[in-house]
Amino acid sequence: MGVTRADLFTDEQNELASYARVLAHPARIAIIQHLLSTNTCCNSTLVGDLGLAQATISQHLRELKDIGIIQGTVEGVSVNYCINPEKWSHIKEMLFELLESYNPTRYPSC
Repeated sequence: MGVTRADLFTDEQNELASYARVLAHPARIAIIQHLLSTNTCCNSTLVGDLGLAQATISQHLRELKDIGIIQGTVEGVSVNYCINPEKWSHIKEMLFELLESYNPTRYPSC
């Protein structure tokens, strides 16, 4: 696989691409959907609800947490995860700007 020349792109383009890369896995989408519907959960709940191995769930949670989409709080021996509202709003705004920038009347022959 080739190396991406991040220096050729704006900070915003690189940032949005990083979010898209993390979101580009169906297990992570399922985890996010679960968190959105329940507001919080722990790893063991996700294992039971999604049917994936704990190691797999942990790997996906780490990816989501590393980029800031989710946050976790330690309670005893478990970690409860939830959506990071500030980061979620930021990603939503970035995606909205990108998607709304399309104007089909600008180039009707394309």
